[in-house]
Amino acid sequence: MKLETDFPSIPAMRASASRACMMLKVLANEDRLLLLCQLIQGARNVGELEALLDIRQPTLSQQLTVLREEGLVTTERKGKFIIYSLSNVEVVEIMQTLYSLYCDKNSNK
Repeated sequence: MKLETDFPSIPAMRASASRACMMLKVLANEDRLLLLCQLIQGARNVGELEALLDIRQPTLSQQLTVLREEGLVTTERKGKFIIYSLSNVEVVEIMQTLYSLYCDKNSNK
């Protein structure tokens, strides 16, 4: 049985809730979720993402910028290509959970 002292303090819980809200705001966009779904499978360049997701380049760049600014993806230049990959362990875990809940063929729908 957990004692009351085992739980985080209210200020610590508030800070965690704030971080969670920030993450959920970033994820609350269909295009960004689709991008993260592709990136969880491996690093991709902009052209690959555009072809896979049928998202026009201006929108794609805008959403990738949001993900990069929020620290969810990183970029690496390889020749003329910019390669995007996931950089945040929390987002990997969240995306795996979302996949199991909403995309897995064996999930209850």
